[in-house]
Amino acid sequence: MNLRDRLTDGLYGLGWSTVKKLPEPAATGLGRRIADFAWRRRGKSVLRLESNLARVVPGADAERLRELSRAGMRSYMRYWMESFRLPAWDAERVRETVEIKDEHILREALASGRGVIVALPHLANWDLAGAWVTTYLGVPFTTVAERLKPESLFDRFVAYRESLGMEVLPHSGGAAFGTLARRLRSGGLICLVADRDLSASGVEVDFFGAAARMPAGPALLAQQTGAVLLPVTLWYDGPDMMRGRIHPPVEVPGEGTRPAKSAVMTQAVADAFASGIGEHPEDWHMLQRLWLDDLEPRGDRA
Repeated sequence: MNLRDRLTDGLYGLGWSTVKKLPEPAATGLGRRIADFAWRRRGKSVLRLESNLARVVPGADAERLRELSRAGMRSYMRYWMESFRLPAWDAERVRETVEIKDEHILREALASGRGVIVALPHLANWDLAGAWVTTYLGVPFTTVAERLKPESLFDRFVAYRESLGMEVLPHSGGAAFGTLARRLRSGGLICLVADRDLSASGVEVDFFGAAARMPAGPALLAQQTGAVLLPVTLWYDGPDMMRGRIHPPVEVPGEGTRPAKSAVMTQAVADAFASGIGEHPEDWHMLQRLWLDDLEPRGDRA
């Protein structure tokens, strides 16, 4: 492991071991100070966030975009502070913190026995939503995590999410797809963050009026297994509450090739995501390039 990897792993390890021991007001204040420091530096990630938010709120002037990006960085650091502390939360705390609109749609889908695919964007705290599923609904689920460097950091994330009741599969060469399909065929639940995919297999969608790519996996799994595909969006509501919405199921079209069906279904997922992001842009943690015309010719996808 090189020095940079050791430092990265050490910083995250410090967060998990130290932040969860702080009094909650101190942890909240620390997260806000870090967010404001990063925002004032006007670094690459903050500028990219503002560029992305300009797509979501096209009428916003420079001052409004700066306000949104500051709120966005605070929301992003809130995600991290909550995540560092989440393993210490009890089930009652999770239930009191999360309220999901139209949860009956998810319950009915689970009761159908067909298997359920929940697709989410990078809104608010998707890990907290997962903890709500395992504690409030009492339903285990499977998810996929991108392999991070160093490997020890990936192991930390896997251990953290497993402590919340999730089965975590590594996203490596598509090997997870078969396991996900098996979980769905047995009536299980899988949850996938699905608002950014710049690989060759991504499906091109219209997103806030411009072309972007999103993962084909949710649509393909629904076609192959007959599982119910549900988009979900989340947002923070004040300092002590996260809310969410279960959107109506995305149906498999009756006609067309598999790629054509995937295109229609992924567009429907993107439209659901856009509705949630448009209502709560400050809670969308997209600090990377997303739209195709933002990609540099050399293939820089940072």
